[in-house]
Amino acid sequence: MTSSPVHPFDLLAIDGLLSDEEREIRDTVRVMGERELRPHVAGWFEEGAIPARELARRLGEIGVLGMHLEGYGCAGTNAVAYGLACQELEAVDSGLRSLVSVQGSLAMYAIWKYGSEEQKQQWLPGMAAGEKIGCFGLTEPDAGSDPAAMRTNARRDGSDWVLNGTKMWITNGSVADVAVVWARAEEGVRGFLVPAGSPGFGTPEIKGKLSLRASVTSELVLEDVRLPADAMLPGVRGLSGPLGCLTEARFGIIFGALGAARDCLETALSYAADRTVFARSLASYQLTQQKLADMALELGKGMLLAVHLGRLKDAGELTPEQVSVGKLNNVREAIEIARQCRTILGANGITLEYPVLRHANNLESVLTYEGTSEVHTLVVGKALTGEAAFR
Repeated sequence: MTSSPVHPFDLLAIDGLLSDEEREIRDTVRVMGERELRPHVAGWFEEGAIPARELARRLGEIGVLGMHLEGYGCAGTNAVAYGLACQELEAVDSGLRSLVSVQGSLAMYAIWKYGSEEQKQQWLPGMAAGEKIGCFGLTEPDAGSDPAAMRTNARRDGSDWVLNGTKMWITNGSVADVAVVWARAEEGVRGFLVPAGSPGFGTPEIKGKLSLRASVTSELVLEDVRLPADAMLPGVRGLSGPLGCLTEARFGIIFGALGAARDCLETALSYAADRTVFARSLASYQLTQQKLADMALELGKGMLLAVHLGRLKDAGELTPEQVSVGKLNNVREAIEIARQCRTILGANGITLEYPVLRHANNLESVLTYEGTSEVHTLVVGKALTGEAAFR
């Protein structure tokens, strides 16, 4: 006996948790992604290159760059709507969501939250429109999970600042018009706005990636980069600045990773229905249905968690520990879903004709950046026990 299949999200009536405006924003990004991005993304992944400036302008046109920020040309949407936009972009490719996340939740947010009014006016409207691209320089070759170990330094020279150091794994780095760079100064960690083309500032692109290939990833090299006094972000001192930005960006990942998982599961469901094995559809076998049911359950639970955390964020009640719970769970489950879906597709699952292994490869990076799963586990462990186990 057969019946009409339901979408995995329909099992838990997810749409009923969303407002009309949230669904409208989600659907707008979904349509744009399906029509304009998905036809090209496998080629971008294979080539290891994307038309970043063209994409930024188009994403600016539909209002997703810094969309959860207020003023300066930003849309001012709620957190759930922003998360849904991230989900639709990552359903196409994690690299595309990374472009938006780094632009809006790291570079733009840092300027919006900690910058002077002059800095905000100079950069934010153009960044919201996609006419200017930003990047965020925190991670270093020897200081990933431990940003307190950063070596990049800033020293005063008269009224100027002089920066030296190297940042690593910087999304948008070589195409950015401005880099938000965090450096150790005499009075503590400070943030600086480093315009592209500044003497002594280099942004070599990182090649040979096996993950996030539809994304620009670079080093930032600062050799006696001289900046005026007003290049410093005046609104924060210490690691609370960059860590606050990371918490903001991690929220988008909580939704985004589920977009990649959803795309994998939709692909596996369609493939299993069409694929004939031993004169029956692959979808009709108990082992296949067990895989599909388990994945749909984890996807649905992850979505309930994401929406709940989004509501907490909109109420101003979301804590960093809760963000760690969301990223830890949803990325971990998303990568497991991608890997399991690959088994349903068999050998076809390893080709770029289908998105499954591309998503799995991308999620290997998502599992690591903006806090590894190990670090988020320790954040949750500290919240539960009151004991810090980082060292």
